[in-house]
Amino acid sequence: MQQLLAAAQQMQNQLMNAQQELADAEVEGTSGGGLVTAVVNGQGELVDLSIAAAAIDPGDPAETAQTIADLVLAAVRDAYNGVGDLQQEMMGPLAGGIGGQGDDSGAPGIPGLPGFPGLPGLGEPPGDNPGRSSSGL
Repeated sequence: MQQLLAAAQQMQNQLMNAQQELADAEVEGTSGGGLVTAVVNGQGELVDLSIAAAAIDPGDPAETAQTIADLVLAAVRDAYNGVGDLQQEMMGPLAGGIGGQGDDSGAPGIPGLPGFPGLPGLGEPPGDNPGRSSSGL
């Protein structure tokens, strides 16, 4: 019984360390060959967005606005995908160990890990979760 408790404590410590590393991580996504760059932190928050001047056509503001909107969405999605990949890389092995199955099914009941329908996770952009409100991005 003591070994089981010690193993559970060790896994909890590993999980907390991985969560902190994710919280500190930043992932960059780009679109339009680098015209738009979005940076998302490991908690799924958009922390920076830059648009190159070359993306703006002063001769056609309406078309430019739509193009920039499309490029921003693509860059943000790229960054979110990067965060999801990073999350899976860091948390996936721990989730499999917690669930005791050693696969990618995750561990039901632990928020913030992949494979948890209905629970907020880092692999989901904030607006993609019907249970959470979005900032309108």
